[in-house]
Amino acid sequence: QVQLVESGGGLVQAGGSLRLSCAASGNIFKVNAMGWYRQAPGKQRELVAEVTSGGTTNYVDSVKGRFTISRDNAKNTVNLQMNSLKLEDTAVYYCKAGVLLPQFTRFEFPYWGQGTQVTVSS
Repeated sequence: QVQLVESGGGLVQAGGSLRLSCAASGNIFKVNAMGWYRQAPGKQRELVAEVTSGGTTNYVDSVKGRFTISRDNAKNTVNLQMNSLKLEDTAVYYCKAGVLLPQFTRFEFPYWGQGTQVTVSS
């Protein structure tokens, strides 16, 4: 029905940059908030950044000033520009979208991407 496909992860040195992208496709009526979460080994998954369909953004404190989230509503895509990467940013990053389906426009369903590894080395 709905798929979220992520790209852009990889290995980067501390202080470097990466850009993550996520595209939602399928039988979609509307995509509400889109966001990026991450999960490091032995830790719980945490919200990194999210953006509403109206463009309001929210960031976890640890990435403020370094990461920028953006979206294209027409293409149902969301990007995460990550600058000044730190060792502690190493994690699997997941894209999430709140989706309204054509047959259930009053209910929002959460969809997740498969995850992309981001590794920051010293």
